[in-house]
Amino acid sequence: MTILVTGSRGGVGRSLVALLRSRGLDVRAASSDPGGLHLPADVPAVTCDLTDPGTFPAALKDVTSVFLYAEPSHIVPFAEQAAAAGVGHIVLLSTSAVLNPAAADDLIARSHLKVERALAASPIESTFLRPGSFASNALQWSWAIRSAGAVNLPYPDSHTDPIHEADIAEAALAVLTDPRLSGGKYTLTGPESVTFREQIGHIARATGQSVAVNEVSRDAWKAEMADYVPADFADALLDWWRSTDGSPVETTRTVEDLTGHPARGFALWAEDHAGDFTS
Repeated sequence: MTILVTGSRGGVGRSLVALLRSRGLDVRAASSDPGGLHLPADVPAVTCDLTDPGTFPAALKDVTSVFLYAEPSHIVPFAEQAAAAGVGHIVLLSTSAVLNPAAADDLIARSHLKVERALAASPIESTFLRPGSFASNALQWSWAIRSAGAVNLPYPDSHTDPIHEADIAEAALAVLTDPRLSGGKYTLTGPESVTFREQIGHIARATGQSVAVNEVSRDAWKAEMADYVPADFADALLDWWRSTDGSPVETTRTVEDLTGHPARGFALWAEDHAGDFTS
């Protein structure tokens, strides 16, 4: 079997490539720009731009399984070409936001929902991994912490369920290699509900430096992030954060069910990434 891993530049894809190769499996690392990938010496790289169907045939040649990022723009031709190439299983990195009853109208969820629906209509067996909040979202604070030792937040006591990228990769490994798990829909979370303020505290302890949390208005945060976050996406984020402000979110044991070990906590993630927050 040959497994194509799309998004191999990202933390999940990069970790998954290494895990698959450590099991002695044939893996092909895919990226829209594969030239800069850092891969094990015996792992081939291939161009697969999920926004360019012209790159699909070569990437999918002789592939039996795919780990797929949720890019909706050409998901139907991707699924069609995957079926034509003989792919038997697709593992989609989706999001738990699709479980929201209003997911089709949610800016964050609807692109993932479109991909899930396209794969569900395909003859290929598909497995959906639905993580909540990525622990790596905290990297958005790295510049502010390095430059000012402070983070501005409109809802610092908003809760999330941050999951370590290594746990997502291990969950993907499990469903790619155990036929008994194929075709499932798995909601993945970290082991605990953690506020933004608590996450920043973990980063401060991991780096040995003081980090202040400044509570600011929604408008002030949007203005600060205007060059990086489109206004409509910013509003969706702000509404989501407001909905969990002071309210713990539900977590699952799915990581442990799939991997055999409890999910890694955010404190460990902060230790693993301390260098990203120091100058």
